Amino acid sequence: MLPYPYIDPIIVTIGPISLRWYGMMYLLGFITAYFLGRHRSQQVWSPLHADQVEDLVFYGAVGAVLGGRIGYVFFYGFDHFVSDPLWLFRIWEGGMAFHGGLLGVIFALFLYARKLGQTLGAICDFVAPIAPIGLGLGRLANFINGELYGRTTDVPWAMVFPSDPEGLARHPSQLYQCLLEGLVVFIIVYTFSRRRRPLWAVSGAFLVTYGVARFAVEFVREPDASLLLDWMTRGQLLSLPMMIIGLAMLIFSYAQFRRQGGVHPTMTVSSKQKAGSKVSVKNKSKGSKRIKKTKISQKI
Repeated sequence: MLPYPYIDPIIVTIGPISLRWYGMMYLLGFITAYFLGRHRSQQVWSPLHADQVEDLVFYGAVGAVLGGRIGYVFFYGFDHFVSDPLWLFRIWEGGMAFHGGLLGVIFALFLYARKLGQTLGAICDFVAPIAPIGLGLGRLANFINGELYGRTTDVPWAMVFPSDPEGLARHPSQLYQCLLEGLVVFIIVYTFSRRRRPLWAVSGAFLVTYGVARFAVEFVREPDASLLLDWMTRGQLLSLPMMIIGLAMLIFSYAQFRRQGGVHPTMTVSSKQKAGSKVSVKNKSKGSKRIKKTKISQKI
């Protein structure tokens, strides 16, 4: 058994304000997403210019935090919320649900895509490869907080978490999730996205790979709620539709691509290279020809 490396959840306190590792990991995740997004914006088929990534990250961050917190409260802690409604706003105490955060991000991306005149699929495909690093950092924050630990075990790397009222040796499942849902999913999806794929294919790949990783880790993670069918956790139940929808998206996107003659749509981008610019994107297909064209018009 390994000793739990206790780390103070609070990095520094200045007056009434405390900087916590939980918030720091989210901040690092958003910063990483920003730089990865700027790098991806250099691809010739990117729906965004580098200057538009900052707004994209802002929309995604708001959606992730609000959706993640609301999802956790309603999926896993509704009874606690009923007895203490203000608990919803105490995000620094921990408690964020990925599935709620995913819905929040999708809604935020829908609003941003509408603002740009872009398709939701193009924006989601742009974001999907850069999201896993932030997810992995969030799991690392769970480990530092000593929350969402694993089931009891006798493996040599088991740990006793200070927050565990039973004081039993458990799987450090947060680290498993950091590795699988963060690093492994990132490598698979980012590598897959390095070549131009049909619309929605990259998003589908993300849903499938994350869903499989989450479903697998749930077998060693302490269930947040009562088991379903005597073995399935709430996290596994919520991951099932992710995998099914992701697989359906992959099948549909490639089938649609073949129906279009294996031709990627031409992307026309109009952008104003100043803050507050409005972007419109139009997709066109012409026979079996592949046309790549980017038009940038600037109004002064």
